[in-house]
Amino acid sequence: MIRILAAFALVLGLAACTDTPADLSRPVVDLGDFKLGHSEVVAPNLQQLLVSREATAEEWTKVVDDAMEARFRRYTGDKFYHLGISVEAYSLPPPIVPGKSALALNVTVWDDAAKAKMNAKPKAIHVIKVFESRLSKNRDDQMRGLAQEAALLVEKWMREQQEAEGWFGSVSEEAEAADG
Repeated sequence: MIRILAAFALVLGLAACTDTPADLSRPVVDLGDFKLGHSEVVAPNLQQLLVSREATAEEWTKVVDDAMEARFRRYTGDKFYHLGISVEAYSLPPPIVPGKSALALNVTVWDDAAKAKMNAKPKAIHVIKVFESRLSKNRDDQMRGLAQEAALLVEKWMREQQEAEGWFGSVSEEAEAADG
């Protein structure tokens, strides 16, 4: 049993050592007519939660913007959309101290052609790292990992909206356009 747990811990540790999420190296799955125009990240009301290492609003806006750009610049649709992101809260516990790394964002998607928000109320995105090795990660690694996970959750939410609300041209609309 101890060997199985040790092997599991090793696999998790190795997975945590990568700089880029594995899914970014895979081929891009279509997101309709989505093409990123601007990704605007702000942190006017940033809160540090619990026992946490310090991080400035400027550091958070940079790391979150980098993660959003890396994830969403891959899409080459026909219409521009903009992301408005507000970093709300974070927790970056140091090694050995109990706690979980966390990041909270509010996200709004703007349709450039319609000059309107696509979601009337900002979408809250929460990342909480339950299993992570803080012994092998410094503060910057923690921040980057949280930002990359948040960008992935934003993409998943946008795909859900595409399916449910027809954002970015639903699959059925694209099929009808190809047929007609």
